[in-house]
Amino acid sequence: MSTAVETSPVERRSIDWAQLIVCAVLVIVGAFLIFDALTLAGGFAKVDPVGPKLFPMVIGIGLLLCAVILGVAITRGSKGEADSGEDIDPDSPGDWRTVGLLIAVFVATIVLVNPLGWAITGGFLFAASATVLGSKKYLLNIIIGAVLSVGSFYAFYSGLGIPLPAGILDGIL
Repeated sequence: MSTAVETSPVERRSIDWAQLIVCAVLVIVGAFLIFDALTLAGGFAKVDPVGPKLFPMVIGIGLLLCAVILGVAITRGSKGEADSGEDIDPDSPGDWRTVGLLIAVFVATIVLVNPLGWAITGGFLFAASATVLGSKKYLLNIIIGAVLSVGSFYAFYSGLGIPLPAGILDGIL
């Protein structure tokens, strides 16, 4: 006659797969940044005391550390809580039109940055994104976008020695 030893039921924790997917994405992006940084050739920028590998390495390692910390917290049963201070309805569907338009703006920026140059494409990126997100001040969006894109063009070129594409404004900027 065998006697079975009964054990008390162990509290089962439900696994939040969405958070684990976030961990996986952090690991993938962090590993990619580290790999990409290790394969970068040096000497691209004219003025660069630390080299082009430092920032991607730091960000990649930071992402891997965040993934480990989040993974440990998830396995210990930590779950995210809904923000009580936000004025949103968590049950309402997402605004896929806005998301789609923003994706279209980013894709257009990728396609147009070389032929048109950063000064024009960066201005378009800001103005179009601000408009898609609800700003009705179209002229102000364009002016701010132009100032930011031309300012960042010169900040990268003069301050960091990193040339951004000038596109059709080559020779003017």
